[in-house]
Amino acid sequence: MMTFAVIFTSLLIALSGYIVNEKNADVLLAGYNSMSKDEKNRFDLINYLKFFRKFMLNVSIYTAIIYFISTVFFNIETSAIIYAIAVCIPWPYFIIISNKRFIK
Repeated sequence: MMTFAVIFTSLLIALSGYIVNEKNADVLLAGYNSMSKDEKNRFDLINYLKFFRKFMLNVSIYTAIIYFISTVFFNIETSAIIYAIAVCIPWPYFIIISNKRFIK
């Protein structure tokens, strides 16, 4: 059952990177949808979306790999905890890079 949950979650994370694009960022992209027109003009949306897509794909792939490797060495409960931690770890990096790199 946990294997299904990991695959499903990884697919959702990867798909979220491809669902958000320039046309629907006003609605789907948290933070961007609440920016003023001037702030949106100063924000490098195209490069941000490239970074966002790559980041989401990497998170989905690497966390699934971490989970499946951990099942070789640990029981399912421990592997689930390792997976949850692996999913949480990359987000501070994402936030820091997003705030530094994409405002013109």
